[in-house]
Amino acid sequence: MTKPHTSPAKPAGWLALSPLVVFLCLYLVTSIIVNDFYKVPITVAFLFSSCYALLTTKGLSMEERIQQFSAGAGNKNILLMVWIFVLAGAFAHSAKAMGAIDATVNLTLHILPDNLLLAGIFLASCFISLSVGTSVGTIVALTPVAVGLAQKTGIDLAYMTGIVVGGSFFGDNLSFISDTTIAATKSQGCMMRDKFKVNFRIVCPAAVVVLIIYIIQGLSTSTPAQVQPVEWAKVIPYLIVLGTAVAGINVMIVLLLGILSTGIIGLFTGMGFFSWFGAMGEGIIGMGELIIITLLAGGMLEIIRYNGGIDFIISKLTRRVKGKRGAELSVAALVSIANLCTANNTIAIITTGSIAKGIAMKYHLDSRKTASILDTFSCLIQGIIPYGAQMLMAAGLAGISPLSIVGNLYYPFCMGACALLAILFRYPRKYS
Repeated sequence: MTKPHTSPAKPAGWLALSPLVVFLCLYLVTSIIVNDFYKVPITVAFLFSSCYALLTTKGLSMEERIQQFSAGAGNKNILLMVWIFVLAGAFAHSAKAMGAIDATVNLTLHILPDNLLLAGIFLASCFISLSVGTSVGTIVALTPVAVGLAQKTGIDLAYMTGIVVGGSFFGDNLSFISDTTIAATKSQGCMMRDKFKVNFRIVCPAAVVVLIIYIIQGLSTSTPAQVQPVEWAKVIPYLIVLGTAVAGINVMIVLLLGILSTGIIGLFTGMGFFSWFGAMGEGIIGMGELIIITLLAGGMLEIIRYNGGIDFIISKLTRRVKGKRGAELSVAALVSIANLCTANNTIAIITTGSIAKGIAMKYHLDSRKTASILDTFSCLIQGIIPYGAQMLMAAGLAGISPLSIVGNLYYPFCMGACALLAILFRYPRKYS
């Protein structure tokens, strides 16, 4: 077999981006029209858009097109996410089977007052993501607890899941050890601490506003009259997961430690050895749809890249830039569209970083502000697209549609609004 091709002989222009349009129309637009986000399975939408991408690719035989698609599906980043999904499913179900989730939920209800429950979950999500530098690890750790709290308190499940997903992007955007921070600062040639100062000024108002909203909305929240006693031993798996995650240990090691702890503690608290194995198996099987979606998305987005979709849109957006404000807006648009086409905010920054650097030099933009724009807008898009790894993970763990979470994402939308206002009103003035 021949090696995957790097680029077509003639870029396909807007046609290269059309598979993404087909997917959004099939999944998002159709769901809105029929007012039911479960009518069109996301797997079916990706299947049709992937087939369309293969059929519209020119210059390759069908076998070569499939090979190109498979190269995208087999990308090392995609396969890494598959591994994380498998381990997350095994941990979530084994933790549920041995009672870790119920015990952690009861502990949370004991510690947090009713009116601070929502704000507390948001702050926990922000803190953990800032500590570990990854939104995925935060979502894996907190979503099962948020689901349990929603079931105990009667809070809407999609709403509670949205709190965790939103807060997870606070740290993804700001953390010194986040992939996006590293990629943004390296591509723009600035120090991480300087980028943090600018970035924090831009997104801090968004975090404060969202926290106030959760405090106000939490005033009407009531916990069950009688909360069950806390089984402290069963809380240990989550303490291990949270502690190792905050310590910055690789998310796969974190999940493996979590799985082992559920088995060991489960054996001492009444769960059988084979029940543990059965729970892990159910969790892995439950991630099957999520894995299929990830592979299809990776293949389709690789076809878009191969056909020149990303390069085409980058050249279009940078053609008529005028002035500093327009230059910053073009950088924001560049990384946003690249993120839509790659479903990976780090890859989107790497893809557009050199072009953003060129724009910054041409229009004398501050590299710290440019790095902040790259990071913030990539996290905005990654946080709201229904086919992003974070949204799929949260939806899979909560057992709901990704689209049902989108409308409950207060922080990403507020963060995006603050970032846009910072460009329009030249804020912070010192870096603009």
